[in-house]
Amino acid sequence: MADCQETLNELDRFLDSELSPGDKEEIMGHLSVCTDCQGAFQFHAELREVVKKKALADELPDGFLDRLKNCFGDQILDDH
Repeated sequence: MADCQETLNELDRFLDSELSPGDKEEIMGHLSVCTDCQGAFQFHAELREVVKKKALADELPDGFLDRLKNCFGDQILDDH
C-alpha cells in the first residue's frame, strides 16, 4: 500500500489519470484510510477547479496560461 509521501507525490498524476491501474488502486487504497491525505487530495482537486473556472471566465494577463500550464500541466484547462 502507498504511504503518505508516495500518495502526496503522486496526487497530480492521480488527478490527471496518468497512473497505471495498479498505482491508481494503491493511491485510492491509501486515500480511503488516511484523513490527512484525503484533505490534501480534496485541496488539490478543488484548487484545480477554482483555477480552471477563473481562467475560463476572466481575461488573463499575457502569458498567464502558459505559466499556469508549466506549473500544473497542459491538461489543467481540459474538461474531465
